[in-house]
Amino acid sequence: MNHHIPRFGAIIIGDEILSGKRQDGHLSKVISLLAERGLALSWAEYLGDERAQIVATLQRTMASSDIVLCFGGIGATPDDQTRQAAAEAAGLAIARHPGAVAEIEARFGESAYPKRVLMADFPAGAALIPNPVNRVPGFSLAQHYFMPGFPEMAWPMTAWILDTHYAHLHHQQNITESSILVFDAGESQLLDLMGDITRTYPSIKLFSLPRLDTRRTIELGVKGKPEQVHTAMQHLQAALETAGYPWQTVDQA
Repeated sequence: MNHHIPRFGAIIIGDEILSGKRQDGHLSKVISLLAERGLALSWAEYLGDERAQIVATLQRTMASSDIVLCFGGIGATPDDQTRQAAAEAAGLAIARHPGAVAEIEARFGESAYPKRVLMADFPAGAALIPNPVNRVPGFSLAQHYFMPGFPEMAWPMTAWILDTHYAHLHHQQNITESSILVFDAGESQLLDLMGDITRTYPSIKLFSLPRLDTRRTIELGVKGKPEQVHTAMQHLQAALETAGYPWQTVDQA
């Protein structure tokens, strides 16, 4: 079993998402695709089509060991800045990828020229990500995977990445979570208890989610290794009973 699982991150790029012209579906889908494979998303960022910002973000993430899934901005229109930003962030030139050219020519024939072939210009040395919809590939570089913003293309490409490059990580984390509903208490009243749990079980993550119900309710839970989660939840439940706060399991709600 792998004891160190790299973090997965997502970068979602596009002015149209930030302006509200399009609603993002990538975040929830990435979470789902990872979860199906026993993996989890550690972070996500939204960026506009601004090259300097994309470059700065990629320089930071490329300096980490994170596996990063990037969506949007790899087309050939002037507002698409991701291909150029990735090259700049990695200190590489843009070069026309022969394999990408072959895919685009196979799909579009003579009409690949002079404009569609621009989508074969990637950072030098980048590898291809096959596109099962229209054969215009994405590319990968430094554990970063760049895909179109179109969900019908990007989502099967993401599944291919996870299954082709990271199958050895599937279902290796052995992470679980458990939570309960706590009634008649605000978060401020439970802060000392939460602090006690996190100090006693430093390897787990505690979460607190207030609910806007007619009765004051908080979903309180922990996430981590199964045996630690079980022990921490027993500790939590016993402390709540001692303090006089009623609770029930989430599936009883």
